Amino acid sequence: MAVGESSLEHHSVPGVRLASLACGIKADKTNDLVMFEFEKGSTTAGVFTKSLFAAAPVELGKKHLAKTSPEYFLINSGNANAGVGDVGLDDASACCLAVSQLAGVHPEAVIPFSTGVIGERLPVENVTNALDPLIAELSEDNWLLAAEGIMTTDTRPKITSRQISIDSKCITLTGIAKGSGMIQPNMATMLSYIATDAVIETTTLQSLLNEAVDASFNRITVDSDTSTNDSCMLTATGVSGLVIEADSSAATSFLEALTSLCKELAHGIIRDAEGATKFISVRVKGGSTQKECLEVAYSVANSPLMKTALFASDANWGRIVMAIGKADVDIDVKKLDVFLGDVRLMTQGNKDPHYSEAIGAEIFAKQEIDIVININAGDFDETVWTSDLSHEYVRINAEYRT
Repeated sequence: MAVGESSLEHHSVPGVRLASLACGIKADKTNDLVMFEFEKGSTTAGVFTKSLFAAAPVELGKKHLAKTSPEYFLINSGNANAGVGDVGLDDASACCLAVSQLAGVHPEAVIPFSTGVIGERLPVENVTNALDPLIAELSEDNWLLAAEGIMTTDTRPKITSRQISIDSKCITLTGIAKGSGMIQPNMATMLSYIATDAVIETTTLQSLLNEAVDASFNRITVDSDTSTNDSCMLTATGVSGLVIEADSSAATSFLEALTSLCKELAHGIIRDAEGATKFISVRVKGGSTQKECLEVAYSVANSPLMKTALFASDANWGRIVMAIGKADVDIDVKKLDVFLGDVRLMTQGNKDPHYSEAIGAEIFAKQEIDIVININAGDFDETVWTSDLSHEYVRINAEYRT
């Protein structure tokens, strides 16, 4: 059961049509094939996993994106098309070719994406046989269906929108994401697709996406594991006619909206993490460098002992201290202040005299918990969001292929 409420309210993006249906990859017969169609002349930016075992669609998609602006995305869930050797590239290419023949575009104008079980060959015929009805279902109104179609172990879709006014013109940003486990993105989340109707050239679009991703998807972790298939895409259809140029006030406003949207999607992943019962923020401030803050934050956020203590609502704050202590940083622990929400846990590296077990237990029992660590060595400040570690997480992953 996911933590907290989730809204499905969203807006369609002019210049984007979507479709989703079941092609038989997933055993439960739920939707597992999604298509995006973009207005001709759209621009697209993307960030991808840095995993050494990057999936075939990631490798092929990066090549296609480097050559042309895509007109179609083809996404399947239930099979990652990863860890299968060169046949994975052949299978991804075959899917792109099939779309191109039906849509009358070059194969390089199609970018494939996959998510699901690693090490099994993609059932290409399931995909290609479903393309005719999939194309027939393309509509601007199918964003929610697409969000559902890319899910694997997710319990609910992640979808959100922003609308902002620039120079008296309203533009829309809408995004979807999937991900519940195998989450510590080394660039983005497992899969995320964002579109806007603004006019933005590719280099500027890429810069905006990189900055937004770094403040959102690159600040979450469920289990410290990076997926083979991580991809985050941003497409600008240009239908609104509003031009956003680099280093302009319009770009600043757009980036603010894009970052807010990405953070909401990233938080949605943590709230829906496999087996999650708690949503936890770990803020490290007063660092001498950004890297120092992130090292400490991730050391705490990824500690199995800390995460299981939070699941049990056990105010065992020694596990937080332990996790700080194992971080690969050179800090003076005698200067550390640690807080649980507004409650001071440690002062100058020692248990605060006003802290009590009863106060800690009350905070640890909450669904949303803020851990704040002040290194007191500089001006840098970073936050990482994570979940607890429950019996259900173990069950889901133990039974993932069964």
